[in-house]
Amino acid sequence: MVTGRRKSLLDLRNIEQDPAHHLTGPFLPQTPVGSLTPERSNSPYVRPQAVNAYLRWAVIPAVSLKVLLVPLVLYVDWQLVSYIVVRFIPQGNTYFPSDLPNPFAQFFLLSYHIPSSSDDDPRYQKGWSDLLFIAYYVVFWSLIRQSLSIYVFEPIARYFGIRKEKLDRFAEQGYAMAYFGIMGAWGYRIMGQLPTWWYRTEAFWIDYPHWDMKPELKRYYLMHMAYWIQQLLVLVLGLEKPRKDYYELVAHHLVTIWLVGWSYLINLTLIGNAVYMSMDIPDAFFAFSKLLNYLRAERAKVVSFITFICVWTYFRHILNFYILYSVWFEYDLIPESSKVWIWAEGTYLDWWMKYQVFAPLFLLQLLNLFWYYLIMRVLHRAAVGSELDDVRSDDEDEGEDEDLSQSKKEN
Repeated sequence: MVTGRRKSLLDLRNIEQDPAHHLTGPFLPQTPVGSLTPERSNSPYVRPQAVNAYLRWAVIPAVSLKVLLVPLVLYVDWQLVSYIVVRFIPQGNTYFPSDLPNPFAQFFLLSYHIPSSSDDDPRYQKGWSDLLFIAYYVVFWSLIRQSLSIYVFEPIARYFGIRKEKLDRFAEQGYAMAYFGIMGAWGYRIMGQLPTWWYRTEAFWIDYPHWDMKPELKRYYLMHMAYWIQQLLVLVLGLEKPRKDYYELVAHHLVTIWLVGWSYLINLTLIGNAVYMSMDIPDAFFAFSKLLNYLRAERAKVVSFITFICVWTYFRHILNFYILYSVWFEYDLIPESSKVWIWAEGTYLDWWMKYQVFAPLFLLQLLNLFWYYLIMRVLHRAAVGSELDDVRSDDEDEGEDEDLSQSKKEN
């Protein structure tokens, strides 16, 4: 028992002191901006290998832009050609209908509009063409990621004197801040259009199945899916600096993709919106804090850290416990006619699905609690006199600090 406890404490200490861990790595000390400390020859930073010609769209903004333009150009061509052809088709023709839909629209526009829905409140359902939409926006997020990194955040990092090895990490966190900030705000806006506002959890189940979606909700969901697939490609293809917890991150992204896709498939998009917003908003504050630590903004760093803890506590724990409570105690609000698994009718919430929905959300909360425990340890160390630098750095490649720490231990 003692050996097991000692091993657990050792593992925890290793996590906290691992400069290459995606969560606790940011909590290690930063070298000051503009430091002249020489680079280590054995730095863990490795430039990604040459990318296959068919995958250049994932790393070169100009190539991804060209890929995105192909469906747009074909869409415009179809519109022009069909308009001209229709003018010469005789009345009563049955071979070429005048209202033939543009096949290229499904790449970047929503598909499966429900004709019976009103113009004031249009609704959409899901279908196989949504996969084309997701594929298109995987390329879109690659364009945004690389463009922001190369043309926005790396120049900002250079302006503030951030060293070469940190440029990519700074750019990654800048992109994360932009993405999660925008998606968090968008999720907030969408929830304001839904009966679930503000975490009115009983609406998750009343009138299920919620198979018809508002256009913004559907686009939000599919773009979330595209983002996580793109992030998985970044890891698998080695498009960012390698991390020691590589397999952990791959598993995390696979589970996230599964949760997004599964909730979309079984018509649980209302609870999905609530979960994603509770995750995205804290992530935006998390990335912002990392950027401040890179910039060595000392006072802002303290304010950011305190704000981050408050936001994390409310969104990732208080609100998530509301969601867990709802799954466990309000599940029976589902109409009796919908408590069956009938694919054709879009009803999937049989009695056993209650546990299938609860289990991954509960595991997610356990993971959040573990991270929260690490954050509280950081807060405790800061309160008793440690510098706050110990908590907000993202130095997977901070070779100089590793050497300095090692030399101090040896001395």
